[in-house]
Amino acid sequence: MIDFSYKALPWNIIFGVGALARLPAELDQLGCRRALVLTTPAQSGDGRKLVELLDGRAAGLFDQATMHVPVDTVRSAVAAAQRLNADCVVSVGGGSTTGLGKAMVLELGLPNIAVPTSYAGSEMTNIWGLTENKRKTTGRNDAVVPTLTLYDPALTLTMPADFAAASGMNAMAHAVANVAAPDANPIVSALALDAIGALARSLPVVVSDPDNMEARAQALYGACLAGAALGSGSTGLHHRLCHTLGGAFNTPHAETHAILLPHSVAAFAPEAARRIAQALGVASAAEGLYDLIRTLGRVTALKDLGVGPTDLDQVAALANPEPLSRERVRALLENAYQGRAPQPV
Repeated sequence: MIDFSYKALPWNIIFGVGALARLPAELDQLGCRRALVLTTPAQSGDGRKLVELLDGRAAGLFDQATMHVPVDTVRSAVAAAQRLNADCVVSVGGGSTTGLGKAMVLELGLPNIAVPTSYAGSEMTNIWGLTENKRKTTGRNDAVVPTLTLYDPALTLTMPADFAAASGMNAMAHAVANVAAPDANPIVSALALDAIGALARSLPVVVSDPDNMEARAQALYGACLAGAALGSGSTGLHHRLCHTLGGAFNTPHAETHAILLPHSVAAFAPEAARRIAQALGVASAAEGLYDLIRTLGRVTALKDLGVGPTDLDQVAALANPEPLSRERVRALLENAYQGRAPQPV
């Protein structure tokens, strides 16, 4: 007997090649006249181009978004928005920029328009995160769901293939976690399983043929679905481990997810692992994900991210390892640290 509850988030999505050109008209419909454009330092050029596209609708550019959303960065961005009398923010980039936009919504309550250029999927969730004193705090609030999200696959063409692979595996982690979640419902599972298949098919093509627009679009679609599954579903041990590593040791978010994912899946319940394997088109979910990461040319060991062997005990303790024991989580982390093929723990 099917028995579940489901509440959709307030998504407002435009998806398609060339969608960015619609942004000025969309801002007019929202009544926004002074948009503060947010980017990372590396994407400040894209931010300046967007300021030009907005043709007088931009209040300015804040190009200091950074990984894990440090509290000090949020304070600087909020001060800039207040100084420039911004009436909305436009977050252009990946999870770092989208996360900054969300944090500003919590502080200022402004409309937030997301223009994703990676596969992070944060724009589809109500999850926010802040880092202070090497500790990352996360929470959920429907207010941080972007007022509008513009998905333009053409914007992902400038994302290098190696980063696209890491970002795509980050999205894969969002989907995989919501197949295995103990409270997963059939709608969230359907989103997640479709995302897994789309990402598994498209990411190898993105890496081997970076200019393939169809593959880029399919990967972005998969990331959108994966983010939707995470946004209306739940997180679990895998995400707690990733956030602990990122907050304590500043490991790159996407790469951390990719490395840990096969090892986390090795600890999943058999039925969840079977469904993930079926979506991937392989016999073993954990081995299939590990092989996919290697096919994409990604690093497979935490030690390659600067994590030390003595750090693993701290991560296992901080991450609240339930439902696994701390000893089993420590064994999982050891396998990931060494870059071994996933093993049951």
